[in-house]
Amino acid sequence: RYLRTLYLGLQSRWQAEHRRRHFYWRMMFESADISMLRLLETFLKSAPQLVLQLSIMVQQNSIEPLQGLSASASLVSLAWMIASYQKVLRDSREDKMPMSYKGAVVQILWHLFTIAARAIAFALFASVFQLYFGIFIVTHWCIMTFWIIQGETDFCMSKWEEIIYNMVVGIIYIFCWFNVKEGRSRYRMCIYYIITLSENAALTVLWFLYYDRKTTSDFDALILVCVVSSSFALGIFFMFIYYCLLHPNGPMFGPHSGGCIFRQRPAPVPGSPTDAVTSPPRSLPRTTGGEREGAPGERDSCVPVFQVSPCPPPAPAARAPRTEGPVIRIDLPRKKYPAWDAHFIDRRLRKTILALEYASPTTPRLQYRTPGAPQEVLEYETTV
Repeated sequence: RYLRTLYLGLQSRWQAEHRRRHFYWRMMFESADISMLRLLETFLKSAPQLVLQLSIMVQQNSIEPLQGLSASASLVSLAWMIASYQKVLRDSREDKMPMSYKGAVVQILWHLFTIAARAIAFALFASVFQLYFGIFIVTHWCIMTFWIIQGETDFCMSKWEEIIYNMVVGIIYIFCWFNVKEGRSRYRMCIYYIITLSENAALTVLWFLYYDRKTTSDFDALILVCVVSSSFALGIFFMFIYYCLLHPNGPMFGPHSGGCIFRQRPAPVPGSPTDAVTSPPRSLPRTTGGEREGAPGERDSCVPVFQVSPCPPPAPAARAPRTEGPVIRIDLPRKKYPAWDAHFIDRRLRKTILALEYASPTTPRLQYRTPGAPQEVLEYETTV
């Protein structure tokens, strides 16, 4: 995947002007694929390793240089990957504002301190209550997985694939917050961090009451308690900095925050179908009850905070609707989140599309069903 991303990036530089955008978005979707897989790999591997190493350090009341270096690398990799995925995901979507590098750095600090507090609290509790720690982790994972499933995420093509994906994301929820649903997330985030704060406090207090006073002094124990509380407080502080100052959509808290930004749409180009979408491919959701009835989504229900009046764009040349050439019809509506799932759909259709490209002089088109309407419209031209 890394080699393919490099190849597509080079092609986006070397190709002619009209082909650069084609290869650029293919590169962005590959990069989003890589970031998601690395994120899952990091939390499945580095997070348990971090808790184990910290627990051994607490039990031995000493830190070896390699132990400290390994634990620090695991902690940084966790914070780095979740911030990296958020940035790449926004960069791969035209309907999202890109995240600045300052915002990415603050996100790294936010997750770094919150995950550090979480991991230290886990390690302290596990150093005394090994069996109860396992029961606690399994219980928390089951609750978080049920919460994610109840939120009706829509990433995979089948119900069981979706459940397995939610189970994996539930492991991430053991350590930190990870948004898996489109729309406003402030209330879900507040609930999650209230639960996390309560659990961290309970685990740390139980360890402080029952820790081995022969190997750990009272002063060291008090320092560890202060480290857990101050680290979590710093993480929440950087979270507020990100949402109040550096969020791509503008300040999310405060008197002027409304959760969404309204932009005035330009007038449709004469001669082109009004339902045609020329943006790069997104993902495809299963049709929900609201979509069948044509109910507006959560973003559509937001009250406009302010209106941006863009400069009048130059009038493009009229483009006649394409009617010739082969058409691949998909009996699914299109979804916008995340972009890597649409690339997964394209891979399933790759052989068919390539065969049609060789057999027909024109590029085949993909058509998706419009939610709430019986007819099919052109959503985007194929990118593979």
